[in-house]
Amino acid sequence: MSDLNELVQDYIAIWNETDPAARRARIDALWTEDCAYIDPMAEARGRDQLDATIGAVQAQFPGFVFKLGGDVDAHHEQARFTWELGPEGGEALVVGFDVAIFDGGRIRTVYGFLDKVPAA
Repeated sequence: MSDLNELVQDYIAIWNETDPAARRARIDALWTEDCAYIDPMAEARGRDQLDATIGAVQAQFPGFVFKLGGDVDAHHEQARFTWELGPEGGEALVVGFDVAIFDGGRIRTVYGFLDKVPAA
């Protein structure tokens, strides 16, 4: 469990990494080559699309940060966790939860769900 908890912490850190080269290096280290990220707003397959998706989210919410919204629940190479996105020290504007599937200590797939989104 503690290893998966650390991997989830690393996953959140990638979403907060604003340096493109550093972010890509972290993606390459943490995600499998054939990875997938799927939520109601985006579907990214492979590291290139994942990197572009994270960059687009950062552009949409400049200066915002992701943080865990509670404990990580993990077993058998999978984890679920709540996350929040908002200004540092402020109220979260977006809240969701993800289910991450791991393969040999790397993330293979993340399924994201959105619980709270800003009004259009």
